[in-house]
Amino acid sequence: MRSRKKMKAILWLGGMSIFFVCALPLYTSISKQRTAAVRTWALGNVRQMGISLFEFDARYGRFPDATTAAKVKADTGTALTLGGATSNEVFRQLIAYGLKSEKPFYAEIAGSKKPDDRYHDDAHALVPGEVGFAYIAGLDSSADPGTPIIVSPLIPGTTLFDPKPFGGRAVILRLDNSAAPLPIDPAGRVLLGGKDIFDPSQPFWKGKTPDIKWQE
Repeated sequence: MRSRKKMKAILWLGGMSIFFVCALPLYTSISKQRTAAVRTWALGNVRQMGISLFEFDARYGRFPDATTAAKVKADTGTALTLGGATSNEVFRQLIAYGLKSEKPFYAEIAGSKKPDDRYHDDAHALVPGEVGFAYIAGLDSSADPGTPIIVSPLIPGTTLFDPKPFGGRAVILRLDNSAAPLPIDPAGRVLLGGKDIFDPSQPFWKGKTPDIKWQE
């Protein structure tokens, strides 16, 4: 009787082992597919924002920042409070000017939540968590085409990227409106030409420290 119970236990353990051995690759594959889908969605969103940025630049002579907020408010009559302290505030200028949706500003990163697409007042328009991208302020369309302008997933208050949301990649939009998933190194940096993408010695920064506006 004992030997029969022991045999059942052995068979059960063996079956479970086989199950986990077979299930693990499937789980890993599904997880990778989901991460790739999240990254692709972010790339699509950032390209939409790029188009809106250039439309804004054509009207105001530069991309949105603190210096354009008053003019946008006067031109559009928007009820939104506009500013330039965070990417949420900057991107509200794009909504006021013409991009009538919150959805392009979303990326599935730590602390994010899907936007409800209510953007007519301060209580709802791009509230904390609804923006998944950081923004580089102070630029216009005449800058170096290789200059990064929107990035994700940048850890707020730092120049380091979170490798988890996009499978070890960062989503970078440049001024030529190209968007690419670039690798994040073990220290959390994106490197171009062996240097941190935010290093002022990068040719596109022209010796100046980039003015990063993090998401709320």
